[in-house]
Amino acid sequence: QSHTFTSFSSNSKPTSQQYPFLKKPIQRNSNIRIALSSPFVMENQQQQPAMRSRFRRVCVFCGSSAGKNPSYQLAALQLAKELVEREIDLVYGGGSIGLMGLVSQAVHEGGRHVLGVIPKTLMPREITGEPVGDVKPVSGMHQRKAEMARQADAFIALPGGYGTLEELLEVITWAQLGIHDKPHSISPELKNDFVFLQVGLLNVDGYYNSLLSFIDKAVDEGFVAPAARHIIVSAQNAHDLMVKLEEYEAQHCGVASKLNWEMEQQLGYTIKSDIAR
Repeated sequence: QSHTFTSFSSNSKPTSQQYPFLKKPIQRNSNIRIALSSPFVMENQQQQPAMRSRFRRVCVFCGSSAGKNPSYQLAALQLAKELVEREIDLVYGGGSIGLMGLVSQAVHEGGRHVLGVIPKTLMPREITGEPVGDVKPVSGMHQRKAEMARQADAFIALPGGYGTLEELLEVITWAQLGIHDKPHSISPELKNDFVFLQVGLLNVDGYYNSLLSFIDKAVDEGFVAPAARHIIVSAQNAHDLMVKLEEYEAQHCGVASKLNWEMEQQLGYTIKSDIAR
């Protein structure tokens, strides 16, 4: 299926007419290409306007590269559109390049708050020009992940590389162990029990198919509990993924009580030491 793609340049930028959720044109590097006219865009424009979300801030993991397939960049823009329409603020890795730069710029131009959390050593490489929103420098990768998790109400992963995969798997592990309980949608009868909470995976053009197959294999071989498989909710487009996360109800695993990580921290442990274990 063919698409018509237009490169960003000084004479060609996505505008508020093309993307109504934007208040002014996105200023992007000329090497980032976006599908400005495609069936995917038209399909999303025909959907009903999103209702206001129960989430205040969503953490998005994604690549500092744009990827070779323009569909990845389009998906980042569509995710930004969903966040803006649902009045959700963005927490992300702080870079201004690749998919990170695209989604953060679009959310910012749509009028929502953007918080970037980035290690000081990565700032010269991943921030070019003037960053959008607020940037919070941290000392290292562990602190970055802990701070993003602390700030956000839910998690979504776009396509990315090793860093994105590591962030994604860590929050999945945290959800399994009860270190975080996000999204916040726990009924009173489950409040004191161990529950698995979901992490959103934007599986653009089947990018994460192999990862999902691996996890299914791990379940089959007894290394991942069947109930823990439901931590990951995936969809091929941003609208469907947000609907699934909005409608999600926590699943009870029926195995053990929820670990009281907050109590452990009160006894002298820090978030950083929890991660380092």
